[in-house]
Amino acid sequence: MLFERIPLSSEDEQVYLESYIADPCGPKPRKAILVLPGGGYGSVCSDREGEPIALAFIPYGYNAFVLHYTVGRKRPFPTQLIEVAQAIGYIRDNAARYGVDPEALFVVGFSAGGHLAASAGTLWKLPVVEQALGRPHGYNKPTGVMLIYPVISARWHARTFQNLWCTDTPSEEQLQTTSLEKHVDTDSVPMFLLHTADDPVVNVGNTLVMARACAEAGVPFETHIYPYGPHGMALANAVTDNGDPAWNDAAVAQWVAHAATWAERFCK
Repeated sequence: MLFERIPLSSEDEQVYLESYIADPCGPKPRKAILVLPGGGYGSVCSDREGEPIALAFIPYGYNAFVLHYTVGRKRPFPTQLIEVAQAIGYIRDNAARYGVDPEALFVVGFSAGGHLAASAGTLWKLPVVEQALGRPHGYNKPTGVMLIYPVISARWHARTFQNLWCTDTPSEEQLQTTSLEKHVDTDSVPMFLLHTADDPVVNVGNTLVMARACAEAGVPFETHIYPYGPHGMALANAVTDNGDPAWNDAAVAQWVAHAATWAERFCK
């Protein structure tokens, strides 16, 4: 396996991409997945929602990348979305080197990372993002996004949006801009969504409003809502449960396989 740490910012050494590239096994390129850990835009929870996720997708024919994006109120939105665009651009620019199909590039995000992944799938065409990337239109558009217990709407989770905008008092315009259920349209990418109904931290309503927005816009989506489970289950197995049985659930743990099966529909 090839592991690299790729700097993405000359201004902030904490913004970088990690690669998890399987040894080649035949000429067929693998799919690519960009992993966005959660952390409420205050931190990056890469110990549970970074490397373990990357490694879990490799058996399903992926090469994986984990993005450490701007957090901690250093720089406001759309900084984080531009960093995702830069990561996608880097992966596509180097697709041959990494043995991946640039047209089969998915983004998976968790909690606030789910918000960022959903931003990549709905706000990819923002002029400020495309201008910052400096590539052809759509170069930063992922093939699809996987949203795992995602933050979606400013209706909930004030702290996440305060961190995103670097202020305790974001404006109504700012909140509307980043309430992503309001921006789903025919240019949005297919979405896979997962949540637990009793998530005590990120309200399941986030997934429900996003699924409804997809249905109304005609965007392909698949939704899995399980009745029980705490926030932050990650793989929901022994790899990421930290010894807590509440974070280990055989039903929820099937989500990687389900997501991989879902993604095949959108690969040529």
